[in-house]
Amino acid sequence: MAFESQFIEANGQNLHVKTLGGGDGGGSGGGDAAEKPLLLMLHGFPEYWAAWAPVAEALLRITGGSYRFALPDQRGYNLTSIPAEREAYDTKHLVADMEALIDQLAPNQKIILCGHDWGASVAYAMAMRHPDRVSHLIIANGVHPICFQKALFAAGPQTAASQYMNVLRSENIEDRLSANGFEKLLGMLEKFSSAPWLDDATKDAYRAAWSPPGALTAMLNWYRQSPMVVPATDTPAQDLPINDAMRQKYAVSMPHLLLWGLQDTALLPEARADLGTFCDDLSVMEHQEASHWILHEQPDWVAEQISAFLTAKS
Repeated sequence: MAFESQFIEANGQNLHVKTLGGGDGGGSGGGDAAEKPLLLMLHGFPEYWAAWAPVAEALLRITGGSYRFALPDQRGYNLTSIPAEREAYDTKHLVADMEALIDQLAPNQKIILCGHDWGASVAYAMAMRHPDRVSHLIIANGVHPICFQKALFAAGPQTAASQYMNVLRSENIEDRLSANGFEKLLGMLEKFSSAPWLDDATKDAYRAAWSPPGALTAMLNWYRQSPMVVPATDTPAQDLPINDAMRQKYAVSMPHLLLWGLQDTALLPEARADLGTFCDDLSVMEHQEASHWILHEQPDWVAEQISAFLTAKS
């Protein structure tokens, strides 16, 4: 079964969404397809909907068509709307996009929410702010905001590993990243692993996704608008006290699966420390060989873990 493309008006944006496993993928199709549980799969930087595609295809095979899948280009990416204002990339707007999309794709259901990298940030925020809309939360190499900020303040390995975030926030970085056919941006994909999956056809697809007018600036505005503070490496360590009010505000109440490639050099295990204290029901599965790009490197393993988790937590 092939992916189908839709353009869906949601929260004032024209969202490009790839769907799989449910007819037209939306609530308008009627019949059994529209009643299947929906997995909403959110990509990170500098990717687009295709990041989750091999996992969705593997899950469709493993589960025998028990689920349907929606893989959107998030705001500012690829074929979705690209607002020019930097403030348009505040988390509240990114979450509102997905809430409005769920209203159309699964109006009477809780959805299974998946996120990787920046997609994980949106997924965490959605799960915390709208727990009534999410039955299960699945994160692949992504971080809870409080756990991540605590690690960044610690002046340790994660602080050093995240210095690239400040580079990506700098003015006119777009010119450097886009030069010579996006040579440096492609290099970022290879920086965090050997990226054997990044063949010439995949590189061309990424270049096409990054090429719409304003897209690269929009993608970088996700970094610029993030409230996450990345101290310089020579900044003394500081603590981030976590009180009961914070634990309540940033709680993950639904069953939560964290998938982690241990060869990730962008997000280190210390960035997920204390995660269990925010979660009512946390499962963590690690892959020894996978890197930050776990979705590309180990799609069958990721799909197997998701299938087992959903079966166990249904």
